[in-house]
Amino acid sequence: MVQRRMETSSELKKRLKEDSPNSDESTRRSSFPDEVLERVLSLLKSHRDRSSVSLVCKDWYNAERWSRTHVFIGNCYSVSPEIVARRFPRIRSVTLKGKPRFSDFNLVPQNWGADIHAWLVVFAAKYPFLEELRLKRMAISDESLEFLAVSFPNFKALSLLSCDGFSTNGLAAIATHCKNLTELDIQENGIDDKGGSWLSCFPESFTSLEELNFANLTSDINFDALERLVARCKSLRVLKLNRSISLEQLQRLLVNAPQLAELGTGSFSQELTFRQYEELESTLSNCKNMHTLSGLWDAMGLFLHVLFPVCTHLTFLNLSYAALQSGEFTELLAHCPQLRRLWVLDTVEDKGLKAVGLNCPLLEELRVFPADPFDEEIVHGVTEAGFVAVSYGCPRLHYVLYFCRQMTNAAVATIVQNCPDFTHFRLCIMNPGQPDYLTNEPMDEAFGAVVKTCTKLQRLSVSGLLTDLTFEYIGRYAKNLETLSVAFAGSGDRGMQCVLEGCPKLRKLEIRDCPFGNAALLSGLEKYESMRSLWMSACNVTMNGCRLLAREMPRLNVEVMKEDGSDDSQADKVYVYRSVAGPRKDAPPSVLTL
Repeated sequence: MVQRRMETSSELKKRLKEDSPNSDESTRRSSFPDEVLERVLSLLKSHRDRSSVSLVCKDWYNAERWSRTHVFIGNCYSVSPEIVARRFPRIRSVTLKGKPRFSDFNLVPQNWGADIHAWLVVFAAKYPFLEELRLKRMAISDESLEFLAVSFPNFKALSLLSCDGFSTNGLAAIATHCKNLTELDIQENGIDDKGGSWLSCFPESFTSLEELNFANLTSDINFDALERLVARCKSLRVLKLNRSISLEQLQRLLVNAPQLAELGTGSFSQELTFRQYEELESTLSNCKNMHTLSGLWDAMGLFLHVLFPVCTHLTFLNLSYAALQSGEFTELLAHCPQLRRLWVLDTVEDKGLKAVGLNCPLLEELRVFPADPFDEEIVHGVTEAGFVAVSYGCPRLHYVLYFCRQMTNAAVATIVQNCPDFTHFRLCIMNPGQPDYLTNEPMDEAFGAVVKTCTKLQRLSVSGLLTDLTFEYIGRYAKNLETLSVAFAGSGDRGMQCVLEGCPKLRKLEIRDCPFGNAALLSGLEKYESMRSLWMSACNVTMNGCRLLAREMPRLNVEVMKEDGSDDSQADKVYVYRSVAGPRKDAPPSVLTL
């Protein structure tokens, strides 16, 4: 069992290929007692490995379906809840994604769909023992939250990321009825915040909470209720507060929760007396288990010193809400030698990123966000110099999201030479069509260097002035690429064709404002059924091209989102995805299903 558990995905696939359903060996293995086989399969955590196992033979298929307790669905319209329930009768945990990622940029119409309620109705009938629900970009109403709260008596974990349609009244229903709740994680949602009284709905006898995140709520919180809740829940490991919580209140909470492993502070700009400052510093120094720190809203350099005692053991520091300047950021980093993950705003400038290279040799993930992405006259920010400095000091870096206003081919080549193990490389040059600012050449060689050097690359976002040469490089070298995001790039259809023809593992392709047309769209006929989705907006695709795709590939859902006043022949936004459930029935009038 242990040996099978330690097999890599590739080793498992090789073994399964050898053990084909037609072989005598396969027959002997499939005759294992069901209990033994299900026990072995329960040790497999990878969704892909479990899917491979289910294809070996009928016995293994049945053993896998009965032993699976968690299901991940990357597109809520790729399958129906009824099909899921028939296939997997013992599910206790569901992760479900809804709208396309470009909904984050307001490119998807209002009321597009992805409502969770139909799923909940089926789950209540088939999975009354459901314990966890994790939603991303789904629509969920207060009525649905209340239905969830009363329908699953042993419900334990709710995570809502970039969801909409609900208010704090829905959270009050969860707090009131979910007696065994261990996790409530509310992140970046379009929530109607009606006040912080929902926290008082947790019963006074409630003690099971382990994770609580309400960092993105805007209203004042009922602090007395929060303080009592934190004091009662002795197993609380994650607490992420919103901006309304003051430093004085933070200190009172931490006195009751020194066991915290992840902390998101509230506002970090309150004026403190010397005694209050000492009490906060002392309380933080008692948090011996803390490895993740976020929040720090409106952080002032004067108060960052109180964090130094907990910085020593931090592995994740999220400063995406703290517009720190390079000096105070550098001073803080000097106390964070164990960092693996770092999120910052570009207010730290290149000088701050040079401090990252000097102080964080174990860093694996870096995200640099723009403090003000719409201010073209901005004087601060980061450039290629900061990125190069990080690459020299952080050889383990394998995930980067980097927003900047200028870049060079030579800099990117140096970066990937220093850090060849990138799996995620997301470079966002914020001025569309920006060339190498030193040579005025396209940025083709930069991304050519990325795909040639980083053989483990799984996700790539390209930007800047790019010709079809970039996409020729991607098709030729990016053999492990799964997700590609493209904006304002390319010369013609050939670029998209190269990607579809050359990337065997491609699962998601996101394109906006590119000159790709019908020929590019139709070049993927043999590819789309093996992909999760294709998004194209503001390209040169027509309605006739989309109709032809839908006619040739009936198992694909081809949806076109029309804008008011647009040309009837033009396909403004195209969303293509595979589905075993057929066309969806809840599309609004602005979405045409072909």
